[in-house]
Amino acid sequence: MSEQPVAMITGAASGIGAATAVCLAARGLRVGIGTFPGDPYDPEITLREVHDAGGEGRIVEVDVRSTDSVDAFADTLRSSWQRLDITVANAGILRQASFDSMTDDQWHDMMDVDLHGVMRTARAGLRHMTEGGSVTAVSSIAGGVYGWQDHAHYATAKAGVIGLVRSLAVEYGPRGIRANAIIPGLIRTPQSSDAVNSLGPDGLDRAGEYIPWGRVGHPREVAEVIAFLSSPQASYLSGQAIVVDGALTSAMRD
Repeated sequence: MSEQPVAMITGAASGIGAATAVCLAARGLRVGIGTFPGDPYDPEITLREVHDAGGEGRIVEVDVRSTDSVDAFADTLRSSWQRLDITVANAGILRQASFDSMTDDQWHDMMDVDLHGVMRTARAGLRHMTEGGSVTAVSSIAGGVYGWQDHAHYATAKAGVIGLVRSLAVEYGPRGIRANAIIPGLIRTPQSSDAVNSLGPDGLDRAGEYIPWGRVGHPREVAEVIAFLSSPQASYLSGQAIVVDGALTSAMRD
């Protein structure tokens, strides 16, 4: 068995997932770059950046709505590299819909990706992990800290992610496996730059005016925290939800 740890990352074609793949590769990990076939972003860019960081990566198509697809992702990495140590459940969608007009299908679609997809990803990874393994799931300040108008389904799913990782931390702690959530604030990603379903570029620029740090965050700044949570340096850190938001949620608005 190779001594190089192996990480599986969903939603790794862009944003926080892509940045996490590069951060982990720079630390000597092999990375599975999970990408949804319908994603407009090119995972080959992530793979090139992984190689530029001195790492080794493999692109695997995965649909987190499918148990078989997620299990196959984990199995592929385990078969290729004989181990699986770290799981980063990052894949998610964001859709705007007022609560009174929201259909059951819209609600269920959101849960199937943003909550159930995290569950499937964690479950698939945990089946292969041994002592020292780590699961990190990506939540959001929407649901993780705040509510969000016209995004009740999204906030509910992201809140559920926190309950899931806390329970996994308790259940898998005796096996020496940790589970944590990351709660990004306003980060300049393709998802938050979507002017239809999120703030859009102009909205992100305006948000920087009331964030104490003076700007929105970059994907790399979240990825670095995920890399720490996944590392042996965080060996006694489990069951936590870490907010990375430039002090946004600590500040009182004028």
